[in-house]
Amino acid sequence: MAIEIRPLRLQDREVWEELLADYATFYKTSTTPDGRSAVWDWIFGGTEEFWADVAVLDGVVVGLCQYQLMHRSLSGAKVVYLSDLYVRPDVRGGGVGRAMIDHVIGFAKARGISNVRWLTQEFNYAGRRLYDSYRPKSDFILYSVPVEG
Repeated sequence: MAIEIRPLRLQDREVWEELLADYATFYKTSTTPDGRSAVWDWIFGGTEEFWADVAVLDGVVVGLCQYQLMHRSLSGAKVVYLSDLYVRPDVRGGGVGRAMIDHVIGFAKARGISNVRWLTQEFNYAGRRLYDSYRPKSDFILYSVPVEG
């Protein structure tokens, strides 16, 4: 079975929303209509450096990756931040996640960007087995502070 990685298309909106909702559920959070609309605009509006690609197996979309550029002040360079990676449970372990990560690494290489990074949660053991095959986890700890308006 060949895995095709291709850019998200306008006609993929419904499957994109399904994958995004499943991804949010996996991480025990949710998505909102306004949030989805904003992200859709990032992808297709042409003003943001934000991309979304899907993995297709036998004509069926089975995975999603979304990524963006991130500035690094210590190096004066940019890195690619893989913000979202999701593979449907029924095809996990078949190389889809690796194909999407490799695709994003190829995106970075083609633009002369020397680093791709991402976060995951501690409990994502299956994902971490894949991620550890690229490089051991870093020692950084994420802090996330909600700002109330």
